[in-house]
Order: sequence, then C-alpha cells, then structure tokens
Amino acid sequence: MGIEFLVTSLIVTASPGTGVLYTLATGLSRGFRPSIVAAFGCTLGIVPHMAATIMGLAALMHTSALAFQTFKFLGVAYLLYVAWNTWRDRGTLSVEEQAGEPPSVVRVIWTGILLNILNPKLTIFFLAFLPQFVSTDEAHPVPRMIELSAVFMLMTFVIFVGYGLLAASVRDHVISRPQVMTWMRRTFAGAFVALGAKLAFTNI
Repeated sequence: MGIEFLVTSLIVTASPGTGVLYTLATGLSRGFRPSIVAAFGCTLGIVPHMAATIMGLAALMHTSALAFQTFKFLGVAYLLYVAWNTWRDRGTLSVEEQAGEPPSVVRVIWTGILLNILNPKLTIFFLAFLPQFVSTDEAHPVPRMIELSAVFMLMTFVIFVGYGLLAASVRDHVISRPQVMTWMRRTFAGAFVALGAKLAFTNI
C-alpha cells in the first residue's frame, strides 16, 4: 500500500463535507460519545458506494444521466431536510443541561448512513479513485479493492472521531451561551443548504 494512497485518502477524508458537518454538529449538541456514533454511521454509509464500485454499478451511474440525476436529487432533498430540521429544532444543536430526550443511537447512525449513501459523488469518487491503486496485472483485484476500501473507511472513522472530539471539547464553553448556539445552528443549517446546492449543480 503506497504512501500516495494514504496521503490522498487523508486529504479526502479530512476535507469538510456532509459527514464532517454532521459529526461536528453531533459533538457540539450531545458530546463526544454521540459524535463517535455519528462518525460510525457516516463510515457505514461508505459501504454501499464501495460495493457499487466493486460490482461495477458505479460505471452504470457514471454513464446513465437519468440514474445519476435521480440519485443526486434524492441526496439534495435529504440535505435540505437535514438543514430544515437543524434550523427549526432547537434540540438538534441545544447544549443546555436539560436538552430533552436525545436522539437514539439507531437514529444517529441511520442519519449518518443516509447522508453518505445519498451522495452520488462518493460513488463516482470510488470509481475514479480505487482503480488508480490497483495494478492492471493484479491477480486478485477484488480483494485488493476491498483492502484499500477498508483502509479508507478506517481513516474516515478515525478522522471523524477527531472532529467529534474537537467539537465536544468546546461544548462546555458554549453551554451557557444560547445565542452562540443559535448562531451555530443557523450556520450548520446554511452549510447543509450550500452542500445541497453544490450537489444539485454537480454533473457526471
């Protein structure tokens, strides 16, 4: 496994996106442990894209405008849904001591999974990314692609947990400042809308 793969994976996983944003929001609103759950959910959301790439389904999406557009706008709709919930629901980014009933572990994981599943750019990324690091004369390309994908997922989880730790570490400093959290909640909502808009104008 070359250093090029590790460096590229590090850059991709550390770049801000929907998964990073969701993990940060969870760390700020619920603390470090829930942010780990969010990071785990986002990491699981990579599996379908990895499987689609290995099975060749990504090639179909890459060549079929209808398939790509359908999947893309499902992702846009879900991002807008998350943005709306973040904007209107104080519990989403409320760090008061009595914040109400927290979301279940299953809900946190499922949201993270959906955020990454409904992102066709991730499938296209795997389609363009993985083959670069699999030799054309590789005797067993599928196990090699699975190995590289597993490393990519591990790096994603570790980096996302780091983001969650960072968010949780400043959480106590804003517990008594509801105005700050209101501003941050609106910022996160706006960021989800911006990501949705960016995805909407993405072409194959």
